[in-house]
Amino acid sequence: MINSTDNIDDQLLQKDLKTNLKKLQDNLGHSPDLILRQFQVDLAKNVSIQGAIVYIAGLSSSNAMLQSVYSGNNESNQYSDSTELMDYYKDRVIPEGAIFDLKSFNEMFDMLLAGNSILLLDDCAEALAVDTKDIRARSVEEPNVQSVVRGPREGFTEVLSWNTAMIRRKINSRHLWFETYKIGSVTQTEVSVIYIENLVSDNVLEMVRERLQKIDIDGILESNYIEEHIQDKKYSPFPTIFNSERPDVVAAGLLEGRVAIMVDGTPFALLVPALFTQFFQSSEDYYERTDFSTLIRLLRFLCFLIATITPSFYIAITTFHQELLPTTLLYNLASQREGVPFPAFIEALVMEITFEILREASVRMPKTIGQSISIVGTLVVGQAAVEAGLVSAAMVIVVSITAISNFVLPAFNLGIAARIIRFLLMIMAASFGLYGVFICIIGIIFHLCSLTSFGVPYMAPLAPFNSTDQKDTLFRMPLRSMITRPKSLKPKNLVRQKKS
Repeated sequence: MINSTDNIDDQLLQKDLKTNLKKLQDNLGHSPDLILRQFQVDLAKNVSIQGAIVYIAGLSSSNAMLQSVYSGNNESNQYSDSTELMDYYKDRVIPEGAIFDLKSFNEMFDMLLAGNSILLLDDCAEALAVDTKDIRARSVEEPNVQSVVRGPREGFTEVLSWNTAMIRRKINSRHLWFETYKIGSVTQTEVSVIYIENLVSDNVLEMVRERLQKIDIDGILESNYIEEHIQDKKYSPFPTIFNSERPDVVAAGLLEGRVAIMVDGTPFALLVPALFTQFFQSSEDYYERTDFSTLIRLLRFLCFLIATITPSFYIAITTFHQELLPTTLLYNLASQREGVPFPAFIEALVMEITFEILREASVRMPKTIGQSISIVGTLVVGQAAVEAGLVSAAMVIVVSITAISNFVLPAFNLGIAARIIRFLLMIMAASFGLYGVFICIIGIIFHLCSLTSFGVPYMAPLAPFNSTDQKDTLFRMPLRSMITRPKSLKPKNLVRQKKS
């Protein structure tokens, strides 16, 4: 067993090149992707020293650095020791890219595994890290989830530096600040906290910092790892942190005084604080006329209600409250259910579960056939179930409208919350009728009013009511009338624009 890995992070680099290289190889398990290129340099007075360039294959593109070092060795005979030679490399030979001085193994491992190349010299207890990252990732493309008809077509990628650059391009201000954290004891994933310094609330920013610093986990592979650790309520079906893969959405949130959290390796950024009404807003609302945007936003709220309560209302009315139906409609429903062997609750439960299976199957199947299978499967299963007498035609219509309304919601995680609540309301409707449905709805409203997102009431500006913020809640007023930023977020600078 090799014991040189013990407490290696606390050790300083040594002057002996062979010792440094041996510890480097031992602590990386002699991995084949660790490339060591050794060379010899002739100094003044016929003195020769050994040097080495170390990098990780696939993470670094060190050809330019190798050529610079080799070509720079022609003038090495002007220097008498390795310290002077190291300064010569740093100041004259390797001018391009960022250069970092390293004095410990901990710093060297961090730089090496981040894609930098390391220059070591014999008889020198320091090293140089040169930025030679070879980034190979998916190019900037149109977002697949949060697509729009009118608006920017660019979306985040899996490279954090590219994502932060897109934010910089949207907000060209010296007040746009970035803070970087390394989270994950094994993965050491880079997490960036982004905010506009003269807008964000100090309380919100401090709360974000505290929650990130408390995370103690071995690895961060996606932004949801961060989301689950810093969210206010762990077991609420409603999301209290907003996520987006669109730079314009994140930039708009920053301009309102929010904080963005971006994780290396994922295209989804987090925005906090998040409000309930924020999940009904789309970036396209601000790229279209105010009248059209308002109608579409009201339609989203209506679709959320349809996706949540329609099956439970159908179950309650057909089971307990038939007197609420017109006589003709009641006769039609009774004739449809004459040959159905199951009660309305079982009927709805079977259809809802079947649709959830079809939804998941369409997501997991190859894209070329996933959409066609979901459409054909829904039509065939629904028609066959009606013809077989297992469900009524009215129930197929109710489930179809419910599912389609769920897709109208711009936030996917809010749609998941609607699906969870839908089953709860169906159980209450089958047990207590409309009384159970309304009791459950009241309980959900109480739960929503009790939620907070980083100290901000989740239902603001509806509860507590704020008349000023109603310009961009249920309705989308003209941009020229949105003079102030949302008061609920308590930004330092409330004024967004001057009165026109």
